[in-house]
Amino acid sequence: MDDKLALNSREAASALGISLPTFYELSNRADFPCIRVGRRVLVPIDGLRAWLLKEAGKHD
Repeated sequence: MDDKLALNSREAASALGISLPTFYELSNRADFPCIRVGRRVLVPIDGLRAWLLKEAGKHD
């Protein structure tokens, strides 16, 4: 299945261009779109895009 709905921690960190420890810090923010499934952290792709647009708008 090529159409992923969510990224795992490593994929999300890579997509954002940040380190894995920095991603885990970010994933603990209340406004960051992630889902915890057991010990895994998944980031919905649509939620990540929306979050990025919102964050970019804060810095205009």
